[in-house]
Amino acid sequence: MENASSVKEFILLGLSEDQGVQKTCFVMFLFFYIVIVAGNLLIIVTVISSQRLNSPMYFFLCYLSFVDICYSSVTAPKMIADFLVENKTISFVGCIAQLFGVHFFGCTEIFILTVMAYDRYIAICRPLHYTTLMTRRACGRLVIGSWVGGFLHSIVQTLLTTQLPFCGPNTIDHYFCDVHPLLQLACTNTYPVGIIVVANSGMIALSCFFILVTSYVVILVSLKSQTSEGRHKALSTCGSHITVVILFFGPCTFTYIRPSSNLSEDKSVAVFYTVITPMLNPLIYTLRNEEVKSAMRKLWSRKLGNEKGKV
Repeated sequence: MENASSVKEFILLGLSEDQGVQKTCFVMFLFFYIVIVAGNLLIIVTVISSQRLNSPMYFFLCYLSFVDICYSSVTAPKMIADFLVENKTISFVGCIAQLFGVHFFGCTEIFILTVMAYDRYIAICRPLHYTTLMTRRACGRLVIGSWVGGFLHSIVQTLLTTQLPFCGPNTIDHYFCDVHPLLQLACTNTYPVGIIVVANSGMIALSCFFILVTSYVVILVSLKSQTSEGRHKALSTCGSHITVVILFFGPCTFTYIRPSSNLSEDKSVAVFYTVITPMLNPLIYTLRNEEVKSAMRKLWSRKLGNEKGKV
């Protein structure tokens, strides 16, 4: 890697080169990142501390929130800091580490969302078998499988990229290091690597999306035979999940299942799956879920009660 590449650092152009826009973006994205960390941490603490939220659905939601924090933390802090500096540089090693992190946590999130759809399918379509199929051990294995799948996908993307020679230019038209921008900077023919990258990302995104769509079609069909109360509860939980899936898979699929031709367009779309979706996930899952809201109110009132007791 060192012998093939003379480039030791990259320059990130960021979202905008206008100083006024950058200052506005600094305030806005700093607020977004605080909301991401605080909101997802609140869900994690609520699920862990509440005895009522001990079902597999909330077990997976807890891990989804953890992945969201990690996923946004790979890109957001660097992007926010770069709004305040003129030279937005990142070392070669730092760039590759960021590339690995984006694909590791992003792919893990895709797998966890797919697992959550499977959980809802079992709960609604096979309720009598739910407790035997979705045991604690089975849920643990599904989460571990999601992490392993994310790691394998990311290591392939990273190794393919690090084998390429970079001898200049070193300016990336993006706010973080990703595969497509780096392929355009490599001083060799990257067409075969580009095909493998698109095939790797596309296969995972499309296969998981197919599983998700199939699961929810089967769920919606099966709801016809249920009571109106059961139908309303099922649609409430599934509605939240479908909203998150659309917000995450839409932009993600747009970016990774096709060869990139417009990086300015890609980086605008990337904001949705790296910042906006992780920020909205806690709001979507709490505002549409009475159990989570109730557990949060109890946790909050317990904390206030403890504080008053100390005084």
